[in-house]
Amino acid sequence: MITLEWLYILAGSMFAAFALLSLLDRKSKKRFGNAAFWGLMATSLLAGSRLGDFNNGLLVLGLVGLAGFGFIGPGSPKTTSEKERIAFAEIRGNKLFLPALIIPAVALFGTLAYYYTPFGQSGLFEERRETYILLGAGVLLAILVIFVWLKPPAIAPLEEGRRLIDSIGWAAVLPQMLAALGVVFAAAGVGTIIGDATRAAIPPGSVFLTVAVFGIGMALFTMIMGNAFAAFPVMAAAIGVPLLITGYGGDPAVVGAIGMLAGFCGTLMTPMAANFNIVPAALLELKDRNGVVKMQVATALPLLAINIGFIYWFAFR
Repeated sequence: MITLEWLYILAGSMFAAFALLSLLDRKSKKRFGNAAFWGLMATSLLAGSRLGDFNNGLLVLGLVGLAGFGFIGPGSPKTTSEKERIAFAEIRGNKLFLPALIIPAVALFGTLAYYYTPFGQSGLFEERRETYILLGAGVLLAILVIFVWLKPPAIAPLEEGRRLIDSIGWAAVLPQMLAALGVVFAAAGVGTIIGDATRAAIPPGSVFLTVAVFGIGMALFTMIMGNAFAAFPVMAAAIGVPLLITGYGGDPAVVGAIGMLAGFCGTLMTPMAANFNIVPAALLELKDRNGVVKMQVATALPLLAINIGFIYWFAFR
């Protein structure tokens, strides 16, 4: 049976290769820092489940220290120049995006086939992890197609991957860090504190005000933590479950689903959502690192108001 652990091994092996290539990169002034940073990431993915909480905590502090003291930076991977890439893109055109479409296609259609055809009875994948595993299978298939189609050097995927990951830098691991922070906040009782403050500030029976505080709180916590999945445990424990669902009888499906959408409005407005806002800015080499966020604010604010209205109208009909 293929389990989620296989994906961790696949991703960990990739970061281990980045670490080794960074160490061998004599042209890079940051080669030791890069090697240590991606080596710690590889260790986390390959052996994190066996290290224990304390050692994993030390590992995270190591990542923060390397990034915080500026030990990581762009390397000098042996790959094509920008001029060569532009010339190649002009020849192939938009067809270059086709391998990237293989990944979601395999995940989507593979999952549907697993659930609605006899394929699902094979027991090939770990239960409830089918989509994740098929997503990884899609990545491997896309790489195989690229090798058959474009015939790049064998090391090209790793060197190109290292070029991209070095250009993104520490922001590449920020989403995982913030998601873990959400769990820590919830376990520390932050949700209870916010819930008590909300009860003290809002008069009993004010359903709309409670919904508004929930929606705005989801957006604000997402802006702080960079991830709606990190904000949701805190706001659900504070307002969503005790006040909206248990207290006022709101529909849990509506409160949860549209509440998450309210959180994603905060994602649009914060550089802390690195994978959506900082990473694209880095990949596109924008001069203004916050340019993506600035362009999204005008969409996010009215969308947040609409989501608050939808929770009020549909959860309490």
